[in-house]
Amino acid sequence: MTGGFSRRAWRLPILAVFALFALSGCSLLWGPQQAPIVEATVMPVEPASAPVAASEPEPVETEPAEPGQPKKPKKPVVKPHKVEPPPPVVAPAPPPPPPPPLIVVRTIERNEARALLDSQVQKPDGKVVGRAVDMITDASGKPREMVVNLQGFLGVGDRKVNFPWGVFRFTPTAKTAPITLTAPGAPSQPAKSHVVELPLLDATVERSNGAKVGRVIDVLIDANAQPQAVVLDVNGMVSTERRTIAANWSALHFVTKDKELQPLIDLSDAQINAAPPYASDKPIRAVSPAPPAASATPATPASTATTPAIAVSNARAVR
Repeated sequence: MTGGFSRRAWRLPILAVFALFALSGCSLLWGPQQAPIVEATVMPVEPASAPVAASEPEPVETEPAEPGQPKKPKKPVVKPHKVEPPPPVVAPAPPPPPPPPLIVVRTIERNEARALLDSQVQKPDGKVVGRAVDMITDASGKPREMVVNLQGFLGVGDRKVNFPWGVFRFTPTAKTAPITLTAPGAPSQPAKSHVVELPLLDATVERSNGAKVGRVIDVLIDANAQPQAVVLDVNGMVSTERRTIAANWSALHFVTKDKELQPLIDLSDAQINAAPPYASDKPIRAVSPAPPAASATPATPASTATTPAIAVSNARAVR
């Protein structure tokens, strides 16, 4: 018995050890397995939209309850936020129209008109008999007479004689005497008392309001014996510097004051300053006041870009 009990006693611990090893081996063999790897599907993420401002919740209303029962609040109703439409696109305002021109300039070539003052006067045979010193006009601006300083012998006996305007022929391209007296023996009679006339040279030109513009120092005549422009000395009228300009004959008009003719031209100080100077050896650039803005035709962008204050005309002298 003793031997048998002892044999059982040592067998039990050995069996327990084997059982433990068996259990541990099973746990190692059949331990927790790794989860299978599954390919993930990438879902596109929509871009976040602009946050929508939450509208204010509506006040909570309560439902009427039975007498003695507490009032049950209603569920708040949230209205969707109204999206304001974008503001309308406003087109930029057009640029302001260019300022109207101050003056209109007409170019007259030197072979189309000739200065009257001190131009030689000849007979039809080419003999020089004197020099032109003045032109007399009537109230309509039509030339009536020319005053010629007839030469004497060695300067002695010179005298001024009035001849009718129609007895002269003008040749602006002549190198010597541009004026021909076709009827030298027909001096003009003294002016009639009922005809108001004006010796134009050295006359003072004024504006309609009586302000002085300048003094006439010459008249430019074309081949048809028609005056095209007057040369004005505007010295002291606008600035102290000596300056002469040419004004279109059509810009002049005449009024009667105290039984005398008075030449008028409505050129402002700004227009006189804008007028090109007159030079005897250059083309004549005669000026006129620009028409009022209401009646003036709108200038093209090209012309306003080049001459914003002066309208230039290439029209030649009127034949």
